[in-house]
Amino acid sequence: MPSNRIGRINEEIQRELADQLRRLKDPRVSSGMVSVIRVDTTGDLRYARVYVSALDKSREKEVLKGLKSASGFLRRELGRALQLRYTPELQFVADDSIQHGAHILEVLRDPSKVKPVNPDNDTVLPDEEA
Repeated sequence: MPSNRIGRINEEIQRELADQLRRLKDPRVSSGMVSVIRVDTTGDLRYARVYVSALDKSREKEVLKGLKSASGFLRRELGRALQLRYTPELQFVADDSIQHGAHILEVLRDPSKVKPVNPDNDTVLPDEEA
């Protein structure tokens, strides 16, 4: 569990990177909608794993390549904005938690896969209670 300080630093890095991504001129990144989902920083602030999600999943590898090539620029801008002793090295990772959550929601809504908890109550309709 990260300490409170690391948690605050993670939030600041996430906020600043989201702002920097809007200003990035790389066509691989700026052409689609890219969101910074989460940031995990090591305790010594040397490395930060940045989880990003692209709206267009077919271009996700291109987006990651563009972010990797711009990581030096983003790190420099992050260092100017945050004033930390060490500016972490950025490692970009594709995040599929939104897609995974949508899949779970789809499974839960499918009545053939999810059975009712009490099958006896399945036949009682709200109109018939009176």
